[in-house]
Amino acid sequence: MSEPAFRCAGASLLRDEPVAGTASTVRAFLLLEEAGPWGVDALRDARLPDGLGVRLRAAAAASGVRILLVRRPGSRASAAPRRVLAAYADPDAPRLESGTVADPADVLDLDLAGLRAGGSAGLAPDPGTAFAVCTHGRHDACCAERGRPVAAALAQAHPEETWEVSHIGGDRFAGNMLVLPHGLYYGRLDPVAALTAAGAHLGGQLDLDHLRGRSGHPMPVQAAELALRRELAETRVDALRLVRRSADDGVTEAVFDVAGAAYAVRVRSTMRGSEQLTCRATRENPAVHHEVLGVRRT
Repeated sequence: MSEPAFRCAGASLLRDEPVAGTASTVRAFLLLEEAGPWGVDALRDARLPDGLGVRLRAAAAASGVRILLVRRPGSRASAAPRRVLAAYADPDAPRLESGTVADPADVLDLDLAGLRAGGSAGLAPDPGTAFAVCTHGRHDACCAERGRPVAAALAQAHPEETWEVSHIGGDRFAGNMLVLPHGLYYGRLDPVAALTAAGAHLGGQLDLDHLRGRSGHPMPVQAAELALRRELAETRVDALRLVRRSADDGVTEAVFDVAGAAYAVRVRSTMRGSEQLTCRATRENPAVHHEVLGVRRT
């Protein structure tokens, strides 16, 4: 009898790997509707017009904007016109814009550099929220196996807000959800937990049990924010504001303002162990570990 296939999400859960401080560090996102299939590398392998994937990758690299492909859960039919979402995931002033394009190449005319700098990409302001669940199974099996049930459940409850999205990072924490425009990464979601997190967010609250971090902050600051929130039992989305941070010899100190009071959190970040971190990985790699050294009011 052959051994069961390796699954990175199950392995991460078995070794009790913390999710805090593991969100990808991204300040601006562009989401382009493409029903699929996406292949292993979405911009390279999806059935976009010839050469567009390469141009999108170059535009992303030049602007510092993360370009992702999205589709409605269960849909594999091409959409025309295609929806486009642009998000500035600033921790203090997040903003979402949306629109449509008849030709996917039209997204190259958007002001991606302006978006990354905090301005408009050239789309209409959108006061809504996007729940983007990674279901990119060709990139990592766990994303499909754990992400698709999450996306299906969210689509039933929040059809306008819910999207399937290509690889967002952290496959081993599947099911993963990116909430825009705030840039909140949630991990280890099942359908019930996803509905709870989505409902909490729409009510202005965070689900600390599944929150990986806020993409607008570096990973150590993400871990610091979560540690402080747990210390204060503070779940309001906008309750904490980063005042300053410093780093020295692997230790980060992040100072947050909470209702006019300042709190300092010290976090030591190290690379530990050597594990197969994704289902497709061909070698083992260390993973970041955040140790909270202290929380104090200043």
